[in-house]
Amino acid sequence: MIGRTYLDWNATAPLRPQARAAVVAALDELGNPSSVHREGRTVRRLVEQARERVAALVGAEPRNVVFTSGATEANMLALTSAYEIAKDKPRRCERLVVSAIEHPSVRSGGRFAPAQVDECAATAEGLIDLSALERRLTELKWQGAPSPLVSLMAANNETGVVQPIRETAAMVHAVGGLLHVDAVQVVGRIPFDINEVNADLISISAHKMGGPMGVGALVRRASAPNIVESLIKGGGQERGARAGTENVPGIVGFGVAAAAAMEAMAADAQHMRVLRDRLEAGLKRGPAVIFGESVERLPNTSLFAVPGLKAETALINLDLDGFAVSSGSACSSGKVTASHVLAAMGIAPGLISGAIRVSIGPTTSENEIDLFLEAWMKLVAGLSRDKGGLAA
Repeated sequence: MIGRTYLDWNATAPLRPQARAAVVAALDELGNPSSVHREGRTVRRLVEQARERVAALVGAEPRNVVFTSGATEANMLALTSAYEIAKDKPRRCERLVVSAIEHPSVRSGGRFAPAQVDECAATAEGLIDLSALERRLTELKWQGAPSPLVSLMAANNETGVVQPIRETAAMVHAVGGLLHVDAVQVVGRIPFDINEVNADLISISAHKMGGPMGVGALVRRASAPNIVESLIKGGGQERGARAGTENVPGIVGFGVAAAAAMEAMAADAQHMRVLRDRLEAGLKRGPAVIFGESVERLPNTSLFAVPGLKAETALINLDLDGFAVSSGSACSSGKVTASHVLAAMGIAPGLISGAIRVSIGPTTSENEIDLFLEAWMKLVAGLSRDKGGLAA
């Protein structure tokens, strides 16, 4: 039987052993964290300890961490027009501006009507076009639509390109707007402090950093306005921001994964960068095009293509050879679809249809990279022999 090599960490990371142990232990605890008796207080302490750990990972205050079912819900919670600076002091965000390379959960516009959403172009390198953003923010200001909400991912999930968050924050705040950052791919992989980048809100996910699936968080900077209207209404959980009994085992596992990621981040990033560079050096021995190569990227992510090689064919063959890779985002219901990210970058359709993403993690080995390169070169060699494409 062919051994398996997992190279799709941007879709989800393997559960860390310490996070798994914490989840199992939490399942044995009895009590609702909203109850005042001893059992309730015990699980409440577990939730608050996890909140402290998640907050520490991004430099936030624990009271400003709201646990959700994942980053998609956190994005939906953040993308609203209803904010308040202080109690009974509303602040409306009448327009939402998103980049053309955002995750589908952000491009959908959240709770904004489609007519209220503007899309900002990207550059050929996969960065948000800051000149285009500045022009649009200026236009909105003169059109009488102050305080726009801008949403920009910290690093792209397909290309790994790291976005200019500090520069974007300066532009947005200069016109009285708010900045939401989808930080799913960066948090736990490279340092990311909500205060240093000056973001108002950030969304993060547990399972991207080795925590359990089904839990995430929306984190607010201390000086940022509060969200007035919750997405899920009911009880007063999460300080009224998100109703429903907390997912205690998931939250506990999230906290443990956050602490583990924080402790090992520097060493893990260096390890992944070395392996990514090894991968790309091997890819360059063939005709592969590496997207976003000229700008800063996550240390673990490579998106590339070979002219004439279809992603669907490549994925099938690589899977049969024992390699789990992706054609881009994992949020397309298992379908191999054309990348809107590469389209926004102006990449030719022939290359877009063949884009393959390899995303590695702390436990990926040199041997796994070398074995992947061997399988990849076999695919490319097959393509060169058969101009009609590879046989499935």
